[in-house]
Amino acid sequence: MCRHLAYLGPPVDLATLLCEPPHSLLRQSYAPADMRGGGTVNADGFGAGWYQPGGEAPSRYRRAVPMWTDTSFAGLAPTVRSGAVLAAVRAASPGMPVVETACAPFRWGGWLFSHNGVVRGWPGSVASLAARLPVTDLLTLDAPTDSALLAALVADRLRAGADAAAALSTVVAEVAAAAPNSRLNLLLTDGRMIAATAVRHALSVRRADGAVVVASEPIDHHPGWQRVPDNHLLVATPAAVDLRAIAVPTTTAEEP
Repeated sequence: MCRHLAYLGPPVDLATLLCEPPHSLLRQSYAPADMRGGGTVNADGFGAGWYQPGGEAPSRYRRAVPMWTDTSFAGLAPTVRSGAVLAAVRAASPGMPVVETACAPFRWGGWLFSHNGVVRGWPGSVASLAARLPVTDLLTLDAPTDSALLAALVADRLRAGADAAAALSTVVAEVAAAAPNSRLNLLLTDGRMIAATAVRHALSVRRADGAVVVASEPIDHHPGWQRVPDNHLLVATPAAVDLRAIAVPTTTAEEP
């Protein structure tokens, strides 16, 4: 499993958002509260992406080391301010490579994407879905991982004209049908809105003070955190949060 977070609101430095809260993403890298049978720490890398006013594409920092060991990020984080951020810490599924390019956020054009979970039966279970992608997409995947393939599937839907909510819900439904019991907690932003799914793992949202935060686990003790129900899609901006049920194929007995 992994942990991820997206933020939209008044500009804030990365240290204040990702490192300093009492249950920050940094703390979740070594002391997560809810791993659901997916390991004990998120020590296989991390990444952060952020948008700057007028920028055509988000900036990104990724490393294949535990977040708590990276002194370069500790020095960088207080100096970078943004009003739109997506970040994640990684716990690699068995057999997945531990490399920088396997770490979220994945990026294409003006989009950032993250996946918290696992695709069961990888890679055979989703080979037919991968075969529908343009060959160049497969040849240029960031890494041979389930998360990188999910990013490519979502990007393909967006290029075909789907909005963020439709792209996520369609990919989740197709992957869940092909690979039952997969954990498909997807997080997507274009710097103006956040779209996310909660499928077989936790997700929470908090909107306050002109900002919205979507995270695998609440990062602080603010009373405004709302749990996103399982099998739901969230679309959020600082002005509003929309929750809707999504159709996910019935799963079988729980897997570890």
